[in-house]
Amino acid sequence: MTNSIREIPQSTGFLVIGSNTTENHPVIGSMIKNEVQNNKKKLIVVDPRKIELAKFADYHFAIKPGTNIAILNGFMHVILKEGLYDKEFVEKRCEGFEELKKTLEKYTPEYVANICGLDNVDDIAKAARLMAELKPMALYYSMGITQFVSGVNGVKSTANLQMLLGNMGVAGGGVNPLRGQNNVQGACDMGALPVSYPAYQPVANEDNKKKFEASWSVKQLSMKPGLTLVEMMNAAHAGEVKAMYIMGENPVMSDPNQQHVIESLQEMELLVVQDIFLTETAQYAHVVLPSCAFIEKEGTVTNTERRVQPMHRVLKAKGSAKDDWWITMQIARRMGADWDYEEPKDIFKEIAKVTPSYAGISYKRIEKELIQWPCPTKDHPGTQLLHKDSFSRGKGLLTAIEYTPPFEETDREYPVILTTGRILEHFHSGTMTRNSKVLDETVREGFVEMNPNDASNFNISDGELVSVSTRRGSIRIKAKIAKRSKPNVVFIPFHFYESCANRLTVDSLDPVCKIPEYKVCACKIEKISA
Repeated sequence: MTNSIREIPQSTGFLVIGSNTTENHPVIGSMIKNEVQNNKKKLIVVDPRKIELAKFADYHFAIKPGTNIAILNGFMHVILKEGLYDKEFVEKRCEGFEELKKTLEKYTPEYVANICGLDNVDDIAKAARLMAELKPMALYYSMGITQFVSGVNGVKSTANLQMLLGNMGVAGGGVNPLRGQNNVQGACDMGALPVSYPAYQPVANEDNKKKFEASWSVKQLSMKPGLTLVEMMNAAHAGEVKAMYIMGENPVMSDPNQQHVIESLQEMELLVVQDIFLTETAQYAHVVLPSCAFIEKEGTVTNTERRVQPMHRVLKAKGSAKDDWWITMQIARRMGADWDYEEPKDIFKEIAKVTPSYAGISYKRIEKELIQWPCPTKDHPGTQLLHKDSFSRGKGLLTAIEYTPPFEETDREYPVILTTGRILEHFHSGTMTRNSKVLDETVREGFVEMNPNDASNFNISDGELVSVSTRRGSIRIKAKIAKRSKPNVVFIPFHFYESCANRLTVDSLDPVCKIPEYKVCACKIEKISA
């Protein structure tokens, strides 16, 4: 996030796109809802489904999954055509304006509505005018923007809009991605990416190589970027990767194209899984290492607003479960590494040493202070707001982006659009929530949510067991008839192994960041005869 959660009351309005905020980020969702309901703030929602926030929105655009870029370009077309953009901000702090302007010329409301499957053409211009009035407006997005083959361009489009409106570098504005788990931000900050060391320092850089060789007292660190998760599975399937060490991840449930993932894991000569439960992935492991749950360990997490937070042990670990860092250290020692950390504080001291954005952060400070990176020195207060006076690259880059369709579009054989996601009662692959008796009893099984028109066309009743198929596989699942989904679009939550949504999803990747296209593929719905 460029901005902070505590700035939500400072926003005069919100654009929420690709985020079912009240279900997937309920604290932030409730704060936005409170501002809209009680303080009469304005709200624009872009989501294929009529999510809870859509009920309170001034405008809701139920776009076809995968058309985010088109509608963002449509908003910007109106803003430019009517001269509603922040001319001073664009002139002083941005570049690339003329190229963007030229690209946006064809994205008229009519053109955009046709791409996005919208009837409310006039509302596109009305919503754009409202955005221009809101000073500042905050933009919030989640995986409904990123999980596409055009995910990187979707994020750039959100930045384009906010720069045109002058909403960057101001409290209550910004581009604010809501991360999928409590420490996704922290994991990326620490270099849990195949292309970077901690603090996003590229591995393919000679100076960085030398720096980390000196810090870690090692030689010959590779300058070759590694593989992303889906690329690893593809390489394993091809016999090019022989072993995997999977920690706190359940790819059998959370990766696209489940059958391909299972076949890849079965190819492994060695599969080690480290987790708190015997997950669906652990069933295929040669070695399972039991680790502590969050309430059983010390450490830190960095949340969606870049805030570094301490975690304290509340309960002693049961059985043979150990801290993740301790297990990894023991493996490293047996492989010849001279690691001698005694506690998480020792590791954090190293983090501060090699991670410039964390250099001024310490355990002592985060116990008493709210600190967000970058925090380069010990007397630095941390950074609540990014890009206040300038962007990290100097001028903000307005990127001319064309809409491109999803990898897989509907056809005669697979005529329905499938999108996937989470629900309030369950989390990610269900490893924790489905082991919670209360939560599992609240929602015990998966469902395919479909519009009443589609249910009528397929002669399907609410609660009826149906077959949902794609080019990757097929599942049997109960139908849930609801007006929440738009016609010809169905939604399946991915928490349930018995009706695994990711058995159906496509593993096509964004060419830049390699994220899979979880949010859209083509499917068919069939009745199951007696």
